[in-house]
Amino acid sequence: MKKEQVVNCQFSAWYPIFKKHTIKSLILPLPQNVIDYLLDDGTLVVSGSDQNTQPRRTDNSDSEDQEDVQWSDDETTTTVTAPEFPEFTSKVLEAINSLGGRVFPKLNWSAPRDANWIALNSSLQCCSLADIFLLFKSSDFITHDLTQPFLQCSDQDSPDPVIKYELVLRKWSELIPGGEFRCFVKENKLIAISQRDYTQYYPHILTQEEQVSQAIQVFFSQNVQYNFLDEDFVFDVYRDSQGKVWLIDLNPFGEVTDSLLFTWDELTSGGEVAQHQQEGPTFRFTTSEVTVQPSPCLSYRIPRDFVDLSAGEDAYKLIDFLKLRKTQQEDSEEEEEEGNAPP
Repeated sequence: MKKEQVVNCQFSAWYPIFKKHTIKSLILPLPQNVIDYLLDDGTLVVSGSDQNTQPRRTDNSDSEDQEDVQWSDDETTTTVTAPEFPEFTSKVLEAINSLGGRVFPKLNWSAPRDANWIALNSSLQCCSLADIFLLFKSSDFITHDLTQPFLQCSDQDSPDPVIKYELVLRKWSELIPGGEFRCFVKENKLIAISQRDYTQYYPHILTQEEQVSQAIQVFFSQNVQYNFLDEDFVFDVYRDSQGKVWLIDLNPFGEVTDSLLFTWDELTSGGEVAQHQQEGPTFRFTTSEVTVQPSPCLSYRIPRDFVDLSAGEDAYKLIDFLKLRKTQQEDSEEEEEEGNAPP
């Protein structure tokens, strides 16, 4: 995967090409002061709303020896005010209203799918700039877009292209997860299709396997093939209840993109995928409720240390955890012995 491929998958690069085959959207330049605000690691204070202040402790005295923490509105409490962006806010609200009052937000590449848990409606549906900021400031996906968009590119020795960051607002549409599919294209040939929400079982996909695969292949050959800027890429589609296919997104053909029910080794080196190319793309989907899994985004709702421990990804954290457990067990045994000791 080259840096140029990543650049070509920016929303503003492909949207004009496929505008009539996708959801209506508006693109707004992202000012540098807004980018700085999104990357600020300080207290989460959401801008863009009337209620944009919250109390924060400013007393720096050592409180480790205090058993109880007393919270009060005294002289040690100050008010943190969120930065305001009047001109940008006005443009965003105008865009939201023109799209029906409800939008799906994203940046050049990513949407804050890992942060929907923090929204009051547990959804990426936004009606104001405050809704958007809350999701963006809580999303690792958005941070990746802003700080490391070329992290996994093979041409690391070449200079990074200059990126003009943009806020993308898409007209809100109620998409049923069972209708979303990810398609992998290599050398302008559709080689694989995967159920997008692979953690769930949708019976209609099993009963309509041939119709779904055929509809996507026809859509690709008529509207996408040879029209994109690269010959290797990944695109997401949605097949509605009427059988019509819509383009949802385009992504680089590489490990930065989730391969879902495939592995990148399969997609790049052949194997079963290559063997079936003469018959058409390999189509994979969840075939029974036995294989249902929790959503991968659930890991973003808990401390990262817990995820590392459960996955065995950090040996030092595991060692520290075991030492802690051993100490707790020894303390418990000592207390038990003292309790059983004769008076």
